[in-house]
Amino acid sequence: MLNDSTEKLILALDGMDTTQALGLIKKLPNLRWVKVGLELFISAGPEVILVLRDAGLRVFLDLKFHDIPITMAAACKQAARLGAELITVHACAGINALKQANVAAFEGALEKGLPGPTLLAVTVLTSWDAKRFAGELLINQPLEKRVELLANLAQEAGLRGCVCSPLEVKALRNLIPKPFEFVTPGIRPKGFSLGDQLRVMSPIEAFNAGATRIVIGRPITRSNDPVGAFEGICRQLENA
Repeated sequence: MLNDSTEKLILALDGMDTTQALGLIKKLPNLRWVKVGLELFISAGPEVILVLRDAGLRVFLDLKFHDIPITMAAACKQAARLGAELITVHACAGINALKQANVAAFEGALEKGLPGPTLLAVTVLTSWDAKRFAGELLINQPLEKRVELLANLAQEAGLRGCVCSPLEVKALRNLIPKPFEFVTPGIRPKGFSLGDQLRVMSPIEAFNAGATRIVIGRPITRSNDPVGAFEGICRQLENA
């Protein structure tokens, strides 16, 4: 029952070390995808990707690379050599950097006999709201229009997906057809604290809006019953 829905759910291992992550993973035999973010990557090192793959999991490496083209390309190549299947880069690095990173990632995977990863272009982080986005960054373009611009930039560069808040997915899907992926953080079940996420939806709302995959962490990892929380969300996704 859970197999199809678990392909849609990426469990964020934020706030955990390798031992804690593996302990939780053992309790979730239906889990397919995990997200390795900056905190876990810095504390555990690149080897954590290999450890998670050895545990039978697919890895979303969410380091949000943003640098000059040659540096982004080199970083994505190494990430792909480790076996990360989803890798984030910032769309605002520009088309040249996105193109070079995408080519390098495929080269890195090929060298190791691995399938080519999907680079996901980060548009606007879910911790921004429209007022702060305009006021602090002095960007006159509406936030949702900036997301559309960056998603289109990613598609033009040949990337196969982007990261956006669930609030923008419906409009983006009208602009960019499948199989382009929309991976959405900012997922909060009804009644769960928003934390630092501002542009949010529930899991089923996000998928009904057109999300390809959702990224969710604390509502599962900090639950008193993480197994029940995980399976409950998967059951919801079966109906999305």
